[in-house]
Amino acid sequence: MIRKLSEMGVTSEMAYCAGGVSIGLTVLTWLTSLKKEAAGKDAAERKGLFVGEWAPTFFALGVALRLEENRK
Repeated sequence: MIRKLSEMGVTSEMAYCAGGVSIGLTVLTWLTSLKKEAAGKDAAERKGLFVGEWAPTFFALGVALRLEENRK
């Protein structure tokens, strides 16, 4: 799968950027939900954490893609 992603033009830098954006979106989602959510702080935290769970996946993909790039 990693080799296929690399062949499609996905780079490790793209994956690292996606992880950083995911962290930023987590904070933004949490702050937005905190102000607008009628259910309170708990619901806002759940929404923020849902988005934030993608960050480690993107960073792991970045590491795998970097290894693939170095293999070439």
